[in-house]
Amino acid sequence: MRCKRFEWMTGILVLALSVAGCGASKGDPRAEAPPSTVVEKEQDLNLVTVDKPEQFPLFTAVAHDSASELTVTGAVTPDISRSVPVISIATGRVVEIHARLGDTVKKGQLLLRVQSADMSAAFSDYRKAVADEKLARIQFERAKLLYDKGAISLNDFQTAEDVENKAQVDVENTRDRLRVLGGSTDHPSAIVDILAPVSGVITDQQVTNAAGVAGLGSPNPFTISDLSYVWILCDVYENNLSSVRVGETAEIRLNAYPDKAFTGRIGNILPVLDPTLRTAKVRIEVRNPGLMRVGMFVTATFHGQKKEMHAAVPASAILHLHDRDWVYTPAGNKKFRRLEVTAGGMLPDKIQEVLSGLQPGQQVVTNALVLQNTVDQ
Repeated sequence: MRCKRFEWMTGILVLALSVAGCGASKGDPRAEAPPSTVVEKEQDLNLVTVDKPEQFPLFTAVAHDSASELTVTGAVTPDISRSVPVISIATGRVVEIHARLGDTVKKGQLLLRVQSADMSAAFSDYRKAVADEKLARIQFERAKLLYDKGAISLNDFQTAEDVENKAQVDVENTRDRLRVLGGSTDHPSAIVDILAPVSGVITDQQVTNAAGVAGLGSPNPFTISDLSYVWILCDVYENNLSSVRVGETAEIRLNAYPDKAFTGRIGNILPVLDPTLRTAKVRIEVRNPGLMRVGMFVTATFHGQKKEMHAAVPASAILHLHDRDWVYTPAGNKKFRRLEVTAGGMLPDKIQEVLSGLQPGQQVVTNALVLQNTVDQ
């Protein structure tokens, strides 16, 4: 009897607690709110289950026809055919420098002055040749007068004439040597003025104040380049060379000015591959509007002639995560699968091209970031 009474009292106590709990839950606003979305993570990390999949609108990928593209990197370099070395045939010591690396110079502008022993010797030889020619001319004129009067023989007259002709040749040779060295017969001096042979920008400098100039056997003091046209040298992998053809155009974008696009022409594909990287140098010739500086990094895009069909989805449907691009597709039974894709360029109306990983007609979550944030909670 005592055991039955205990069980009966215990039941009454449990019933009272249940009634009290129900009354408390009716007054709690959180108990009346709809349950939150529940996400169940599967063993497959790319497969997620949501409680209410209708919260994530879907979009059917559309087809988009576009030409194949190949994007590579490169750098701006001077056009070798428009680069002219500044040379000094005369050896000596630099006494003045009137230009520096990066300066824009005009043709005939003074760049530097060199004090040269070669020039001193050339002037000395020229003056001696002039003096010898003057004496030979006087002797020739005297011999001609004597020969006309029969005072000397024909042989003596011809000898004097030959000496005069050789003296004139010596004068011409020494004068030409002065001009080659950079001197002038009108201004005899041991100082050689080195002038700019063309107009352009100094892209290389190998000389400083008081430095020695060793003539043709030494590095050129300056190199002047016409940068109105420049070369873009790009590295293209061996497997992608079929997408590049000489004579076709390429789109150039400077890393410093990514919003500006320039058009260049493929001038050459070097026949030698880098044995380590397995890349070939591709040369693009492009007109310089003034923004391109030697050494700038660029991105070059080659457009193929063959049309390819790709999928296109809203840009919000593509999730960039861990340096990769992803989309979410419905997998049925309240599940979504995350697929890795390769995103392409932007299209009108905030639509983005998908180069691989997705086919036209497949459905994707319109806003992948919202679903990803729900998964991370």
